[in-house]
Amino acid sequence: MPAVLALLDRPAAMAALRRGLSRGRSRLVACRSPAALEPILQQRWVEAVVLGTQQLQRTALASFRERFPAIPLISYGALRADDADLLLSCHRLGMAAILVEGVDDPVVGDLVTRHTATAARRRGLADAPKLLRLTEAIQLAAWELLVQVPGANHQTAELADQLGCSREHLSRQFGAGGAPNLKRVVNFLRVVAAAELAANPGYDRHAVARLTGFSSAGHLQTVCLQTAGVSLATLVGERTETVLGYIQRAELFRNHAAEGLL
Repeated sequence: MPAVLALLDRPAAMAALRRGLSRGRSRLVACRSPAALEPILQQRWVEAVVLGTQQLQRTALASFRERFPAIPLISYGALRADDADLLLSCHRLGMAAILVEGVDDPVVGDLVTRHTATAARRRGLADAPKLLRLTEAIQLAAWELLVQVPGANHQTAELADQLGCSREHLSRQFGAGGAPNLKRVVNFLRVVAAAELAANPGYDRHAVARLTGFSSAGHLQTVCLQTAGVSLATLVGERTETVLGYIQRAELFRNHAAEGLL
């Protein structure tokens, strides 16, 4: 399950965020110090980092931001009328959202979820089902499960169990109507996720491979070439829509080759 890391000023703020995220699909991981952030980033898929306003003033975030520019940062804490410098600092760091403790508490979970990496990725993949010719109800239902954790190597049996059907039925029906088979779609999403992670200098290619469930960096590169027709380095820094375009072209090429049109 994806994680939201939180380094907040007060237990009450942490409790409000925990209540809000309990309804979603992200797990809250409370950090005791700034030093605890990076080890977790290397071990788990992180959707966002939420920081208290006091922590913003104490933590050297410029270096962190340089190493992990693609991970959303969100401020959540008390604000005063004379906190203009703090707000300016948030702007410089590219904060995805500035939430106010005591005002946004009832909806803090929803607001954080709205600004996670997955939320941005889903917006970028809005046209993907149509481009991949996923039109049947079972295809779209499976897509909704896959896109929630795109870096995972989803197993057909587990997806079928969540959808209430047999593994064989899901495998057969998912590829109907000219759509890619389930394994290819899983790999599409893993490549999208890998390109996103690789945009962070704080992750080397081995960490990117590990977090997206590949056995090695070489395996990730092979799947990327098969899926998108280009190396992972080509996709780094590109918008999700652009990565999807590469994948769509590779899929069309594969279909034409199979039909003897090339």
